Amino acid sequence: MSIGRLPDNEQRILDEMERALRRDRRLDRRLRTLRLSRRPDPARLLARLGSYRPRVWTVAVLLAVSVGLMVAGMVTSEPGVIWAFAVIWPPTLFAVFRLMCRWCGAERFVRGPKGNARRVPPAES
Repeated sequence: MSIGRLPDNEQRILDEMERALRRDRRLDRRLRTLRLSRRPDPARLLARLGSYRPRVWTVAVLLAVSVGLMVAGMVTSEPGVIWAFAVIWPPTLFAVFRLMCRWCGAERFVRGPKGNARRVPPAES
């Protein structure tokens, strides 16, 4: 592969492609707002966590695993099993809570663009 200059016809094609890409406003906006940081955005992470809608079978599996680990931990007193239960129990409780909120039709309040809160009806299941 040569490091030198492109031939005239290839340079002309490349220039046309660059001009076409510069005219695309949507691409330009997306490239300008592109984040180069690898750190997660806390606001986006919390919004995604808050919109988590577990399914019944997911909660059932989490509960079954949690109860199994709890019983195994009480019977064996093995530190690894107890730690596994300690890790799986909070997400299980969170999933159960979110599922119960969805079943009960709990209303949410969402902040609008001007900071005012408005009531949002429960989502259809």
